[in-house]
Amino acid sequence: MSMKTHTSAGPPKDKKLAPPRPSASVVLLSPENQVLLLHRVQTSSAFPSAHVFPGGNLSDFHDGTVPGPDDPKRHEDSLPYRLGAIRETFEESGILLAREGSIDGKPLSIPSSERDKARRAIYKNEIRFVEWLQSVGGVADTENLLPFTRWITPLNQPRRFTTQMYLYMLPLSTSNDPAVAAARSEAMIPTPDGGVEITAARFDDASAWLEKQRKGEIVMFPPQCFLLHLLSQFLVGPPPGSRSSTELIEHFRSQREKLRGFLATVPTASKPKAVKHPTAQIPWAEKVISPTILGIRRSDKRSILALDKPGPELKESGRGGDWERVVLVNFAKGVAKDVEVRGREEVLAEERRLENAAKETKL
Repeated sequence: MSMKTHTSAGPPKDKKLAPPRPSASVVLLSPENQVLLLHRVQTSSAFPSAHVFPGGNLSDFHDGTVPGPDDPKRHEDSLPYRLGAIRETFEESGILLAREGSIDGKPLSIPSSERDKARRAIYKNEIRFVEWLQSVGGVADTENLLPFTRWITPLNQPRRFTTQMYLYMLPLSTSNDPAVAAARSEAMIPTPDGGVEITAARFDDASAWLEKQRKGEIVMFPPQCFLLHLLSQFLVGPPPGSRSSTELIEHFRSQREKLRGFLATVPTASKPKAVKHPTAQIPWAEKVISPTILGIRRSDKRSILALDKPGPELKESGRGGDWERVVLVNFAKGVAKDVEVRGREEVLAEERRLENAAKETKL
């Protein structure tokens, strides 16, 4: 393994470090606990050709402001991030995470024609998202967004983001939301940007998305693969055999309860060495991950990405990500391929064995 003495390539000394731009994204679960991914076009400005969670950049106009680039609080969950996550999900997929009247109200239902008209107006900044919601008697369902890691783009990228990820669980009862129904089969969704960024939306099992990526059928980047890997431990699909609707709802509710418990539990690691690492005491809601390169694998030349560092903006802050796991990935022309989540100790042990074998061969 070609090991590096530094964790990521920094910018040229004469070039100012680009501050990460605030953004938010939603890992959205269907009533059957499937995960929504959107397919970005090849010419997309971010994650080209990839399948991604709905989300995007925050907007001062719609969402409010966050602290400046030099303030650590810029990288903390707050109302602007939550509003941005819900607004971007609505703009990109048509799925509206809102309630009637108050946060205790039932899910807000809007006719498709009115929904699409609002998406265009909001995208063009013709009306503020929150004001439009108020005009139709709704409020953004910010209370039911569960923080689920934050990702900060490494230094060696020209465009950097500080992305707050959220988990949102749609009601377990069968939804009559037309946008949700459309995404249950890979629908070509009309988007307010005319399809400049997104072409389609679909719900599928977390394990099914990972298998499609493994086979090379779709492109997913490390953050999506990593979070789907975590979810796949709990969201394992329907039970075998024929079940009543009540039994199915209870089955999916049980999955969600176990997932909620996982998100709140510390330590977040299981291996003895990993449990002793400080990041194991940071719950998933508060983890901050800025991937760094540990080295290149001898066997397949994939990069080994460590996930424990929070990025330069939060150095010495006490925050961090996940030491126990790493992501293996091959980056080719800006596209991630062969992404795989593995145990850190296992991967590094493999590399040491190959390195020792190579030394013995030379003797």
